[in-house]
This record gives sequence, structure tokens and C-alpha cells, in this order.
Amino acid sequence: MVNKQSPLPLYYQIEEHIKGLIDSGGLKPGDVLPSEREFAESFNISRMTVRQAITNLVNKNILYRKKGSGTYVSPHKFEQSLHGLTSFSEDMRKRGLEPGNKLIHFELSSPTEELIDHFSLQEEDLVYKIKRIRLANGEPMALETSYIPVKLIPGLSQEILTRSLYQYVEEHVGIKLGHAAQSIEASAATEDDARHLQLELGEPVLFIQRDTFLDDGAPFELVKSTYRGDKYKYKMNIDRLR
Repeated sequence: MVNKQSPLPLYYQIEEHIKGLIDSGGLKPGDVLPSEREFAESFNISRMTVRQAITNLVNKNILYRKKGSGTYVSPHKFEQSLHGLTSFSEDMRKRGLEPGNKLIHFELSSPTEELIDHFSLQEEDLVYKIKRIRLANGEPMALETSYIPVKLIPGLSQEILTRSLYQYVEEHVGIKLGHAAQSIEASAATEDDARHLQLELGEPVLFIQRDTFLDDGAPFELVKSTYRGDKYKYKMNIDRLR
């Protein structure tokens, strides 16, 4: 119940009530929210107050609206720590989810100027270009394009790519991965992103570039990925500089 004598605004109390229902499991991801009228009658408050609370939760991505359908509880976002180098497959398994890949494109190609500079290649060298949809329990999470010099893994095949690439190269090729440099920026879904990730054109996404290096510092892989903004968030711990 809301407390009209409380110094806390009524809309804030409604927000906390709805978040409490979600945290307790009373409302689950994908559930439709009761109407503004139902909330207003239940708490004996104005619909405008309820609308403000719901709008605030929509802006925080806790709820989302479907035109002509109603307001729903948003799916839980996968939280990825920025500490520690793991593959997508390893990360999903740690969460108790089944990772998967849908291979869209796999070829050996001549490197672009960007790749020649990045990997210190010769013009005659070849790179693997691998484009995949990364899945969690069958649901599309990211669209990923990666580039790896062929000379590092001469026998790479489509069958190998059904497994964790990092695990394969460390266990079967003898390559030891060292670290990665990663950048993250907000972007909007392109037609290609929308088609493969089941999004609307222009929906918010995370564009992530990862440069992975071997333990001796040599570049191993360049990956450019688009992650669904409604499914993923990144977390990092920050220490006070002294």
C-alpha cells in the first residue's frame, strides 16, 4: 500500500512497489502489467501518478511498452564483468546457459589495410573472416564478425567453430591467450543487426570491439560485435586512484 503521509512521492512509492513485485517473482519477465486504471483504483490515486511511475520504469528499461497491447516486464539483462578474458561460450556456461552459434559466413580472404596493420601481415597472407550469431539457450544475443590470421590456426574449420574457439586453440593448438583490449560504445541496430538479432531497425545496441593477444603480446584476433541492448549490460569495479 502507498503511504500518502510519507515524504516520498506517490509515484516513487508505486515504482518501488512494482520493482518489489518483480524482485519477488510476483511479476516475471514478459508478464503484462496491470492497467493504469487498476493501479489507480487499487491505491486510490490518480492515473497520472501511476503513469509517471510506469514511464520512469520504462525509461530505466525495467518495463517496456507495446503499442496497442500494454506494458510488460522487461527481460533480465545478462551482466558481463569487464575483468577477466573469457569466450562467449565460457561466459554463457558459467551462467548455466547453453551457448550456441549460427554460422553466417566463413571464408579465407586477403587482409584489408586495417588487418595488415593490426596483425603485422604481409599482403599475401590470408585471414579467416568468421561471421556468427551468438546464442544463449537458442536466443540470439550478439552478431559477431571476427578476423584471425590463417597462419595461427591453419586447420580451422566450420566444425571447430561450433565449440569455444578459445578453448580449442589452448587445448588442441597449444596457443596461450594472454589479454584483450576492449572498447564499448552505444549504437543503433542496422538492417543487418535487426535481421539477425530479431530487433527493430534503430533499436539501441552495444557495439564492442575486442583485440585479443597471445601471452607473448602478439595479436591473435580482432572481433567486432553487436550485442542486443535489451539483453546485455557490462559491469566493472573501479578503485579510487591514490
